Amino acid sequence: MTIEIRPTGGALGAEVLGVDLARPLNDADFATVRQAWFDHLLLLFRNQDVPAAQQAGFAARFGELDGVPGWRDKHAAGEENILIISNVKQNGEALGVLGDGELEWHTDMSYMPVPPSVSMLHAREVPDSGGDTHFMNMYAVYEALPAALAEAVRGRVLNHDSSYDSSNNLRPGAKEVTRASDAPGAHHPLVRRHAETGRAGLYLGRRRNAWVVGMEEAESEQLLDRLWAFARRPEFAWAHQWKAGDVLMWDNRCTMHRRDSFDPAARRVMHRAQVKGEAPLAVESVAA
Repeated sequence: MTIEIRPTGGALGAEVLGVDLARPLNDADFATVRQAWFDHLLLLFRNQDVPAAQQAGFAARFGELDGVPGWRDKHAAGEENILIISNVKQNGEALGVLGDGELEWHTDMSYMPVPPSVSMLHAREVPDSGGDTHFMNMYAVYEALPAALAEAVRGRVLNHDSSYDSSNNLRPGAKEVTRASDAPGAHHPLVRRHAETGRAGLYLGRRRNAWVVGMEEAESEQLLDRLWAFARRPEFAWAHQWKAGDVLMWDNRCTMHRRDSFDPAARRVMHRAQVKGEAPLAVESVAA
């Protein structure tokens, strides 16, 4: 069957038809999928029944597989590179991580010196409603910045706090942060050049305890508030309503995402793979 790439019509994303991810893709078909991923930032594959090992194998076509620190005991049986995202409990113990609450806008693991490039979720079980995932096109956000904001981020570096996760829980072993400028984490350019496409995008990570390095804290907060208010405009986002069998993969270098909460009594089970990326590259000049 011929591969068809069908754009969502939103700010990012495309559905891929004609691919069975349980079977290895030949080189030509993989090249088509990979280019579509660069073009659309996010790809959706419907009606997939992909064992964990095959999901890991497909993700590995994009680069070296990566784990998530601190969650090594929450992987799929027999496949340590597949993390379980779930609210389900077995014998009183959580099957996976991240529960059923709302997750705020974030880029996966931006607090690390080398964040992942690819994030991939396979929906094994989903609730009838809730738990939608919203995605943001950070190329589009950057390209639409007003001249004053574009000038304000020129050459700037952001500290990405490592203390709290995207559900605002303090990470194991982390200490509470009272001043953003004291937060531990990684320093990355506010405008990031994509290592493979060469395009520039705003790189915000997440809002809590973010700090523009070298700025007075009040000045940093003011700038970040303006950037986030602009980025959250609806024209930069697209929402996905999950169905069982969906596989969704996105480019973690030029997107952000968030999750809606859902009924704690409902079951939601996702298998997640991620691929190692590279240290974010700075953009030397910012077009106004």
